[in-house]
Amino acid sequence: MFPSDKEHTNSLGQQLARIEPGAFTMGVDSTPLPESIAGLPHRRFGDHDEQPVHTVHITQPFYMAAYPLRNAVYEQFEPDHAQLRGKLGFSRGDDEAVVFISWHDAVRFCDWLSEKEGLPYRLPTEAEWEYACRAGTTTPYHTGMTLHENFLKNQRRSWYPDPRRSGREDIVTLRTTQKRPNPWGLWAMHGLVEEWCLDWYGPYEEHEQEDPVGRASGEFRVTRGGSHSTELFYLRSANRMAALPDERSWLIGFRPVLGPMPATKPLPPPPLPMCLDNVQQERPPDIETAPPSDRPYYVRPQPFVRIPLRPYYAPPLPFVHIPPRSIEPIFAHHNHVPAITECPNGDLFACWYTCIQEPGRETTLAGSRRRYGEDEWEPASVFWDPPDRTTGSSLLWRDGDRIRHFIGLSAAATWGSIAVVMRTSDDSGATWSTPRYIVPEHGVRHMPIESAFRAQDGTMVLACDAVADGQGGTALWLSDDDGDTWHDAGGTIAGIHAGVTQLLDGRLLAFGRNANIDGMMPQSISNDMGRTWTYCASPFPPVRGSQRVVLKRLREGPLFFASFANELMSIKDATGSDRPIAGLYCAVSFDDGATWPIRRLVSDDGPGRLVETMDGRFCMMSKTTSERAGYLASCQGANGLIHLISSRLHHTFNLAWLSTPAPGL
Repeated sequence: MFPSDKEHTNSLGQQLARIEPGAFTMGVDSTPLPESIAGLPHRRFGDHDEQPVHTVHITQPFYMAAYPLRNAVYEQFEPDHAQLRGKLGFSRGDDEAVVFISWHDAVRFCDWLSEKEGLPYRLPTEAEWEYACRAGTTTPYHTGMTLHENFLKNQRRSWYPDPRRSGREDIVTLRTTQKRPNPWGLWAMHGLVEEWCLDWYGPYEEHEQEDPVGRASGEFRVTRGGSHSTELFYLRSANRMAALPDERSWLIGFRPVLGPMPATKPLPPPPLPMCLDNVQQERPPDIETAPPSDRPYYVRPQPFVRIPLRPYYAPPLPFVHIPPRSIEPIFAHHNHVPAITECPNGDLFACWYTCIQEPGRETTLAGSRRRYGEDEWEPASVFWDPPDRTTGSSLLWRDGDRIRHFIGLSAAATWGSIAVVMRTSDDSGATWSTPRYIVPEHGVRHMPIESAFRAQDGTMVLACDAVADGQGGTALWLSDDDGDTWHDAGGTIAGIHAGVTQLLDGRLLAFGRNANIDGMMPQSISNDMGRTWTYCASPFPPVRGSQRVVLKRLREGPLFFASFANELMSIKDATGSDRPIAGLYCAVSFDDGATWPIRRLVSDDGPGRLVETMDGRFCMMSKTTSERAGYLASCQGANGLIHLISSRLHHTFNLAWLSTPAPGL
């Protein structure tokens, strides 16, 4: 029989509080938040996904667990979970919140308990969770404008479990009793563990609603409440987070509710972003048509990062000038770490992360498409946006007619807790497979960068940064079953952000950033598919912060390398004279990396002119100078043209242009 008391204790000894029907305002309005909560100016009025504000009616009573589910309770359902107690140092005790629980695990627990008791247990809807958390309040927390110190558990941006940027202070107790419950008898609603909700994540709609249940489909399941090791802004009653349903981390638990499932129909999926909309599927008949291969071809650089908030030629904007009430998830301030591919339909597709601060939870993957036959890239739109999770970096790899997208996804903020996600598209990036963890554990050696390819034996090779700071190396992840399972090769390339390729004799060659040898960029060679490496100085000058190299094999056979000269380096021009250059350059090797006879400044060789680059910076492009910063990525089209992007500009040229010395001064 469904209970009717104010409080109910179930067969597991779990206490539940009765939540009566009522109405509340869901989301946040334009009321400014205190600076101590907001942290950064763009957060002053809440997050973009907390609007539009709308009235929600909860029409039926339900019971909610008074505490996040504890280990001792959950393990009555799943005794083997005891083996995860203390993983990474968290949640050892019977009375601590259970963590390392996926959304599917939480649903299975609720189904098991429903069958055991003959009562309808389930996860709360997102609206039920916020309604119960607020408990009639309209302030950021049910306690008012601030949280008492007893609620606070390492409330900061944590790099845990990165051993080089975190410590024992990042491990906190997860006991479920705090100073006091909210007015409706619910404990630990702010900042202990995030709590799984039933809903698929999706944007709000502004109309008045009864018992909403979220979207009909999606990629992420909602979590609420924030957690330990998280900034105060993300602990507010209105704040929305979400995670892949398979996520298991030390930050997420759950609390069940007892009550019939609302009969409300879910909302339809939201409209597609521009970069995924109206994608043509036909392969153009002239897709392989190109300028004669023996004739140099170069196109003046154009911006592929076009931010709707300002024209690309506008002067740089400091982040304080971003409209503080903007609900746009794409920022004008920092757009960086790009990836590019040519789609089977001939479109060029690029993605990158957009943010205020790189380790912040606000990072979003933006995308843009240059449709086949068009001369300009479309304005940026959202490509992939795990709510309030740092997306460390990503890469696009054209594997036959399939595009693979690899993403470094954080458990929280920063890239000290990255796991690797892969999704694929078989229709030129119009639709994507369900995101899947291929490296599910969060930690270092997991940040995808520019290099991915198939080795000569069919093994898939994925390069990932091995550290979460600038000094360290690069790891390789390998799959010999077409991407189903992956393993760490074991060795470490010298330098982060390494470009990697395979030589004709089967060895691997890599160039990285930092870890310089004799003042030159480090070169790494492996004879055993990345298990071990030998190191020496390369023939190239080193790169530094805000720079990343490209290394890959062209369709014609030579090796292609792109990098930056931060100090003057010398190249030969068409007259045979030495020309000092600085900035972005390319090199070509025709003998599998033994020598690099061609080095070419990436410039139109015209009169000096200012060109905007990453984050509104300007550089002089001329016969001797080019871009000075940017993370490079490249692909080669079906017509043989090479597409090289920095963090801002798109350069197009062919091998004949690379092989032709620049005209004399």
